This record gives sequence, C-alpha cells and structure tokens, in this order.
Amino acid sequence: MKMIIAYIRPERLQNVKDALKLKNVNGMSITSVRGRGSQSGLKFTNRVGEFVVDEIEKIKLEIVVEDIMEDMVIDTVVSSASTGRIGDGRIFVLPVERSVKVRSEQV
Repeated sequence: MKMIIAYIRPERLQNVKDALKLKNVNGMSITSVRGRGSQSGLKFTNRVGEFVVDEIEKIKLEIVVEDIMEDMVIDTVVSSASTGRIGDGRIFVLPVERSVKVRSEQV
C-alpha cells in the first residue's frame, strides 16, 4: 500500500474530490495547513508600503491506496488540482507497511 500526501490550493479541493470519486477513491483525510515552498509567499503593495505574506494556506490530502492505484491517484490529483501557476502544490508518496481497522481489528 501507498500513502499519497498532496498539498493543493484550497480552491481546487472540490475538483480533486470529485475527480477521485469518479475513480472510486473515496477515503481520504483533509487538513487545512499553512506553509511555504518554492512560492516563498506573496508580496502585496498598498499606499502605506509593501508587505509579504510568507505562509500560504494549502489543503493537505492523505490518501492510502493499493500499490496498483498509485499512478492513477497521482495523475487524477495533478490533472484536477493544476492551474498552471506557481504554488499549485506538491505530492509525496510513502510506503504503508500495515493498516488495521480499529472497529474490527482486521488487517
């Protein structure tokens, strides 16, 4: 199994969820996060001067799937989250050694 961790723009969340649902991927954890990457923040100028917001709001998705679904999920997230602009996000893939359901203790 693989855990796919995707950081995306908040306004693209519904598109990503809808696209994954069409591919029968329903289970995911969704977290609002703040951080910075290569985008390094946003610079604003007003009458008073210039200021930088260096922590950008993002959405973190955590999706665990079977190995065979890894590429399909990544492709779906990329195609549905992309705007073509800097700050669209990043995807990480981690191995999952084991999964246990709490309710039924089944692996």
